[in-house]
Amino acid sequence: MRRNSRVGPVMLPAKGREGDPPTWPLPGRMSPAEREAWAQLWATPQAVAWEQMGWTRTVARYCRVMVASEKPDASAAMLAQVTALEDRLGLTPKSMRLLLWQIAVDEVAQKREQSEGARGRIKAVG
Repeated sequence: MRRNSRVGPVMLPAKGREGDPPTWPLPGRMSPAEREAWAQLWATPQAVAWEQMGWTRTVARYCRVMVASEKPDASAAMLAQVTALEDRLGLTPKSMRLLLWQIAVDEVAQKREQSEGARGRIKAVG
C-alpha cells in the first residue's frame, strides 16, 4: 500500500489563488495579451494546485498558446494544443473530475449573499 496515495478530492479555494502571479518563466517578453491572461490564470482556484506542483512553465506555455489560438488566423493544430493543455491543467469540468479537483464552497460568502439578497427584497417591499 502506498503511503502517499491520495484518496478523495483535492479541494481548491473558491476565491482562487491570492497574490501576484509568478515571474514569467519563458524566454522573451510577454505581450500585453499574455500579461493579462497570465494574471487571470494565476488568480483561478486551479492555480493553487499548479503552484504546489511547480507547473509554472506549463501554465506559461498554455498562456502563450492560448493567446495565439485566439487570433483569427489560428490553425487547427494550435486549437488542438490549447484544448490538450486545458485538459492537463484542469481548466475544464471533465479534467477537474479526472484530476479529482473540486472547488470548495465558500459557505460564509454564500450565507452573506443570501442575507444581503433577502434584505434587498425586504427593502423593496417595505
